[in-house]
Amino acid sequence: MARGRAVKILLASSNQGKLAEFRQLLAGFDLVSWPTGAPSLPETGAFFQDNALQKAEGARAWWQSHGREAVDGVLADDSGLCVDALWGGPGVLSARFAPDLPSYHDKGRRLLAMLPEDADRTARFVCVLAFVPMPGPMHGGPFTVSGAVEGTLAFDPRGDGGFGYDPIFIPDGHEHTFAELPAGTKHTLSHRARACAALRARLATGRR
Repeated sequence: MARGRAVKILLASSNQGKLAEFRQLLAGFDLVSWPTGAPSLPETGAFFQDNALQKAEGARAWWQSHGREAVDGVLADDSGLCVDALWGGPGVLSARFAPDLPSYHDKGRRLLAMLPEDADRTARFVCVLAFVPMPGPMHGGPFTVSGAVEGTLAFDPRGDGGFGYDPIFIPDGHEHTFAELPAGTKHTLSHRARACAALRARLATGRR
């Protein structure tokens, strides 16, 4: 761990919704955005963990040749919505579900339309974060942490907050979707919030 200064982390994502959440959930870290024009990162794995590591390691390799400032490590996220009635889908394919549709609002509507009226509507958001240290100031190998939140699917998209599938997901213990809940409430219970808390704890112990 870097001493006497904030740990500087490259966020290996061009998803603006995720970046905004990371800046709130990882306050206190020095976060560097993935540059505009940098290449897309691979995500061809069968599991969230595979994709997160693949993206983080790919970003580190690119940054070592093209990065304009030193960072302590690279952080990548792979996350998605797992619907029990769809055998866990779209899961790792959440971002690539219904590629013919331009917006997540439309993707969410299509996903809901796939469920029979009497289907089990239980679902969960899952997030896996992969942290890959750079050679030098941080030691140890790559690691992953994860977070999940259980809930159910709404019958129609609701709310204008959040991003992705937030308008169709109602977390357990609440009546509103993630897109309807205040950001502060969402950040106390979301899958990404839980994964970021686990990342903080892991980095604080110095175990990697």
